[in-house]
Amino acid sequence: HRLWLAASWAMHPAGLFWVAAALRLLLAAHVAAAFEPISLGIAVGAASALTGYLSYRDLYCRFAECCREQPLNASALKLNLEEKLFGQHLATEVILKALTGFKNNKNPKKPLTLSLHGWAGTGKNLVSQIAAENLHPKGLKSNFVHLFVSTLHFPHEQHIKLYQARNSDQLQRWIRGNVSACASSVFIFDEMDKLHPGVIDAIKPFLDYYEQIDGVSYRKAIFIFLSNAGGDLITKTALDFWRAGRRREGIQLKDLEPALSVGVFNNKHSGLWHSGLIDRNLIDYFIPFLPLEYSHVKMCVRAEMKARGSAIDEDVVTRVAEEMTFFPKDEKIYSDKGCKTVQSRLDFH
Repeated sequence: HRLWLAASWAMHPAGLFWVAAALRLLLAAHVAAAFEPISLGIAVGAASALTGYLSYRDLYCRFAECCREQPLNASALKLNLEEKLFGQHLATEVILKALTGFKNNKNPKKPLTLSLHGWAGTGKNLVSQIAAENLHPKGLKSNFVHLFVSTLHFPHEQHIKLYQARNSDQLQRWIRGNVSACASSVFIFDEMDKLHPGVIDAIKPFLDYYEQIDGVSYRKAIFIFLSNAGGDLITKTALDFWRAGRRREGIQLKDLEPALSVGVFNNKHSGLWHSGLIDRNLIDYFIPFLPLEYSHVKMCVRAEMKARGSAIDEDVVTRVAEEMTFFPKDEKIYSDKGCKTVQSRLDFH
């Protein structure tokens, strides 16, 4: 678009010649982008030199993903959470405020570290996906968003001593390399409750209040931990509110966060057992994900139908929701799988 504007300013044949040459170079660069970044750089540099209008970085970043410092669109994040996440007023509020505040801070003193807790299917992975998409346009496919799955990367419990020595060093080098490439990198650690105790402490220096470590600053990075640990404590609180006739929206972070922090710290299967991350107060927020009720499951079904471009059929919505199993045994309030199996059950119908 800018090059066409430049063309409109060209008032003589020589000017048109140079603009046309620049356009041909950019077209070549666009094709080259899929094959070889050096060719792209040469073409972009030449086009920029010819026009004197666009910088190399501006043009390069049109054809390749670049790590850029940009403000978070809080309104877009809020809308994404409201449209896709159901029954999680605490998570919605904390995620929105934490990410917005952190991104608006030009000089954070440490990386932002969030620990998401709750049973499967309550929305932890969904929130990490929404956060990634709002922080980097390509979301989970971005070169600057990194997913670590404990059961994939550290699968064998009998090798724990080997993991703590060799793989912890690899984990540090992996994080150091990625933050060196992009200061605002996002790291998502899934299945923390299946990570062997002590392994996660290898990254403790990166989450601390250091200005730099070996010449690298980690202060603009974001770390997100996902765990089922603490699900029992969260469910107990939600159930106590329900049995007392109190609305779940009345549950506040202060009702859960202190107990959640202590519970995870003392749980050998949390991935954060006696962790220095908790002991040193390096986790900024412990975010509880409440168990989902029947009405929330129906919301999940409707959202999935909408995402597929299908008309909302309330009969199908009801059938899918009613096929879920609920607990406790007597009251049957909460879905034991949350919304985790909604997609497959909707396929069936």
